[in-house]
Amino acid sequence: MQEEPRQKVPAVKRIVNAFVPPDKWKVPVIVLLGIFAGLGVYVFFISNAVSYLSDNPETCVNCHVMNPQYATWQKSSHGRVATCNDCHVPHDNFARKYFFKASDGLRHATIFTFRLEPQVITIKEAGAGVVQENCIRCHYFRVQMVYARNITYKDYLKGEGPVCWSCHRETPHGRVRGLASAPYARVPNLSPAVPEWLRTTVPEKDKSK
Repeated sequence: MQEEPRQKVPAVKRIVNAFVPPDKWKVPVIVLLGIFAGLGVYVFFISNAVSYLSDNPETCVNCHVMNPQYATWQKSSHGRVATCNDCHVPHDNFARKYFFKASDGLRHATIFTFRLEPQVITIKEAGAGVVQENCIRCHYFRVQMVYARNITYKDYLKGEGPVCWSCHRETPHGRVRGLASAPYARVPNLSPAVPEWLRTTVPEKDKSK
């Protein structure tokens, strides 16, 4: 007796079936997925993640270690005419801008989460290249007659010319660098990360004692 040919399972269905757990594991898997989803939403909320899509400089002080950078920018001449993203994010096209924001933001978040901040925050090579581009972009009409307007950061690394901050070294963050370089600066107060229900549950210590 001839066997009937087996029906071929569509590729998409095979892929879906590969991720479906056995019946005895379905409930634990659903519970774990719910826990991870809840934690993800909570972290998204307390990190104020939506703010990173904006150009508001206050976003940069979501991490306390950036207080000196915020304070020195605020008191500089750039504080009245430029935001952090005007200098530190590429503006040549939409895709590059948001890819750079996402990759740089992920690196910053990882460093802050695992407490890996250096005592002196220095810009990375990719960021320095973007800053050089934006110096020329904003000041183009002032630097048309200056040789440096044709210099990229890669050229500078090859020793083929200066970058803008080779001369303008204190623009806009000043001379002193470090986590404690602006201890008395006034910066925006961050909203507390502790949820409201926990703050109301745990009583504050009596300050009169």
